Amino acid sequence: MIKKLVSLSLAAVIAGSVSTIVLAQDAKPVKIGWAAWSDAEFVTKLAAKLIKDELGQEVELVQTDVAPLYQGVSRGDLDAMMMAWLPQTHADYYAKIKDDVETLGTVYENAKLGWVVPNYIPEDAISSIEDLAKDEVKEKLGNTVQGIDPGAGLTRLSQQALKDYGLDDYKLQISSEAGMLTTVDRAVRSEDWFVATSWSPHWMFGKYDIRYIEDPKTSLGEAEHVDVLARKGFKEDNPEVAGFLSRMQLPIDDLQAGMFNAQETSYEEAVAKYIEDHPDQVNAWLGEE
Repeated sequence: MIKKLVSLSLAAVIAGSVSTIVLAQDAKPVKIGWAAWSDAEFVTKLAAKLIKDELGQEVELVQTDVAPLYQGVSRGDLDAMMMAWLPQTHADYYAKIKDDVETLGTVYENAKLGWVVPNYIPEDAISSIEDLAKDEVKEKLGNTVQGIDPGAGLTRLSQQALKDYGLDDYKLQISSEAGMLTTVDRAVRSEDWFVATSWSPHWMFGKYDIRYIEDPKTSLGEAEHVDVLARKGFKEDNPEVAGFLSRMQLPIDDLQAGMFNAQETSYEEAVAKYIEDHPDQVNAWLGEE
């Protein structure tokens, strides 16, 4: 009888071990999507490292454009995204899929969109978007506002700003974040005048001596929050990661410093340093306070 019980117990242990191995092999990685914005890259890679290292789950990062990002989460092709700029910048995208996703939390608050100029342009020349209508300013700027991706909410709002301020003879130079930054870098080196679309948080405020110009008509919106969206059912399927993402919130100054460090080193090094320098934040996100 004792031998039989031992055999049954051993069989149960073996069966349990095999079951655990099979589950581990079948476990799907957490799929997080992101678009090529510097803030999105930093917070997404920071989350991915902690999910893998601290929660022991594999992560697959999927880079795509903003519109497919929203569609992917709403269809369940992606588990989550960490860059929903609301209530205005991504309003159009969110409105189409809001019933098919769940909001897990806010990654950071007081996000801002705007147009920037270098500080070597005197403020009495350009302090507001309204000043772009001056003939001497138009000539200096070549009637051009340096823009980013065609699908970005900032691009849509900037096109509206040109209409709101009667800047019909200006062109919004649609490009990409990288293209805009290349133009800014070249202009700063030669102290040429420029106005460019930008947002906070962004590492460019650490690298360049630039300032936002006023937007009295608030065409580019006011302070926003950046949320984590997940597919329906993700909280039930993976409560551990969903809980972590719901608690992950960064002070915007800390995030901006981390992003600047990423440009000076690499995202991998900057993420590792952020984790090392902010143990209390990380423990709170992991639910270990």
